[in-house]
Amino acid sequence: MMISVIIPHLNQPEALDACLTSLDVQSYEGGVEVIVVDNGSRALPENVIARHPRARLLSETRPGPGPARNCGVAAARGDILAFIDADCRADRDWLRNIVSALAASGPGVALGGDVRIWRADATRASAIEAYESVFAYRFKLYIEKHGYSGTGNLAMRRADFDRVGPFAGIEIAEDMDWGRRALAAGVRCHYAPDMVVYHPARGSMEELYAKWDRQIAHYRRMAEGERAWRLRWIIRALLVLASPLAGAVTVMTSDRVAGSERLTAIAVMVAVRVHRAATMLSLLRRERELVWNR
Repeated sequence: MMISVIIPHLNQPEALDACLTSLDVQSYEGGVEVIVVDNGSRALPENVIARHPRARLLSETRPGPGPARNCGVAAARGDILAFIDADCRADRDWLRNIVSALAASGPGVALGGDVRIWRADATRASAIEAYESVFAYRFKLYIEKHGYSGTGNLAMRRADFDRVGPFAGIEIAEDMDWGRRALAAGVRCHYAPDMVVYHPARGSMEELYAKWDRQIAHYRRMAEGERAWRLRWIIRALLVLASPLAGAVTVMTSDRVAGSERLTAIAVMVAVRVHRAATMLSLLRRERELVWNR
C-alpha cells in the first residue's frame, strides 16, 4: 500500500534534513513517497531534498501550513496520507504503525499519534524541555476530549481526507477546524499511541510565548462567533490565570519528567500561563495580525 508523507517547510533546512533522515530508515516495507512543500523560504531546500531519494519538492505561495499541506495532497499518489512537520523526527516504526492502526480501525477514521519532546541531552532536560514534555502536543487530550488531532502527527486514508476536504488557511487553527469538519462528515479521530514522532522543545521563553500568541489569536477569532463572547473570553482568561495549581499536580504525576525537572517545569508553566492570561485580556479590543512562523 502506498503512503504519501506530506511535510510543509519554511526556513528550517537543518531540521528538515533530520526529518527526512528519520523517514529514510522506516521499517515499513511498502511504497512510500515523501512530498516536501516549501511555503516561502528565503532559499528552497533543494540541497537537502537531493540527499533523500524518496523526497520531492513542491512550492506553495499562499502562506500557512494548511495551504502547503493541501498542495502536497493534490500531488500525492498514496492510498494513505501521513502528515508530519519539518522540525519533527519520526520514530522508526511510525509508518508501519500507521498502516496497522488504520487496518484495525476500518474506514472513516483519522489517526493522531503521540508527539514526544526530542531532548538535546538525553540525560538532562532543560527547563523548557521539561515543561514541554508535560504540556506540549497533548494529542491524546485533544482527541479524546475535543475530537481533533494536531496536524504534526496525523494520518488517514485518502478517501476520508477527500470526504472532509482541504485544510483551512492561516486565518484560523487549521487542525481544530479540520477535526470539526471531519466529525461533521462522519470521520472520527482515534488516538494511536504507537504512532510516535519527536519534536524539539522551543529554544527560549520568547519562542514559547510566540507560539501561544499565535494560538490565542486563532482562538479569539473563533470565539467571536459565540454569544456574549467578551464575557466568556474574560472568564477563560481568569481560569487560565488560576490554573497553575492544577498544572502543578499534572507535572507531579507525569511520567515524562522526574526529580528536579518537575520544579523547573512548574516554573515555566506558571510564567506561560500568566503570559497567556495577559495576552487574552489584551486582545479583548483588538486582533493581532497572524503570521506563519516567520
